[in-house]
Amino acid sequence: MSSPSCSSYLSTTADAYDALAERYADHVKDGLARQPLDRSFVAAFADLVREGAPVSNPGRAPAPAPVVADLGCGPGYLTAALREQGLDAFGVDLSPALVAIARRSYPGLRFEVGSMGALEAGDGELAGVVSWYSLIHTPPQQLPSYLAEFRRVLAPGGYALLGFFESEGAPVTAFDHKVTTAYRWPIDHLTDLAREAGLTESARLLREPTEGERFRHGRLLLRAV
Repeated sequence: MSSPSCSSYLSTTADAYDALAERYADHVKDGLARQPLDRSFVAAFADLVREGAPVSNPGRAPAPAPVVADLGCGPGYLTAALREQGLDAFGVDLSPALVAIARRSYPGLRFEVGSMGALEAGDGELAGVVSWYSLIHTPPQQLPSYLAEFRRVLAPGGYALLGFFESEGAPVTAFDHKVTTAYRWPIDHLTDLAREAGLTESARLLREPTEGERFRHGRLLLRAV
């Protein structure tokens, strides 16, 4: 069960995104299209998840596509991109308004209202999880429990992909995100917390801000041990 402070943060975040859902969805819809490095990292994640999936036996039905959760999916554009890359992707988001937009935009996909800190998936059920700028609003003291939840639902050898704002040598730093308070993380510190949760680093990417962006961006590809 969530603590009162955790519940308050979740409600604040959900309400903030609900209030700006349509504007936010329009703002992020072309995010991957504008960033080739981001597309390549997401594609590498999808390739690795597929390579780790069971192989079908000759003469039998093909193995099902690996199941991946897009956590904090927002309006669903990344969930759809993962599905296009051969993954059985579904989305989870705190904001009912964003989930409604995702369902309207991608009616063939599954989207759920929920918290990525308390997933309905069973232990070891998923081949991959993606948290693409959805951990950024998590208070620092809460982050280890989220990473532990990612590890719980991942099968051994499964992958997690994190996208976040990097702190550029500073400690964890709060900033005035346009929706609600967010945090920039040192990539090494985030990697250490992931390792403590049972997720080891496979690859990382640091991308400098492009036009219209304020901060350096970090990507971590992690594997469940």
